[in-house]
Amino acid sequence: MAALQKDCAAALPAMFTHCAVLQFEADQLVLSVPNAALAARLKQQCPKLQEQLLQRGWQVNAIRLKVQVAKMLVKSTASKQLVLPTEAVSAFNELSHTLENSPRNEALKNALAALMQRRRTEK
Repeated sequence: MAALQKDCAAALPAMFTHCAVLQFEADQLVLSVPNAALAARLKQQCPKLQEQLLQRGWQVNAIRLKVQVAKMLVKSTASKQLVLPTEAVSAFNELSHTLENSPRNEALKNALAALMQRRRTEK
């Protein structure tokens, strides 16, 4: 089936990216198509596909298309709010007071001060 899928994709590369081989029995090929519009366009290309598959050694006498709409995954819009434990906040507060005043530590001290300020406004 994987080899047949690969040969179909090689025959019609632009159209076959969303299609899949469902079944190949009794010289009848059944293809899965995601929507009716693509099925209509692919139906026009069936003679070309059948001819190219015959050239590659596949005995295909008929091609059927089956529209199978895939389920769309809905992304969750709710974001998880993370909360720092009290011990972590006190450790950051202690760190901000123990750091020496230097240009290298200035950005870190500002970030820690902003964290403490946000924590106070959340309460």
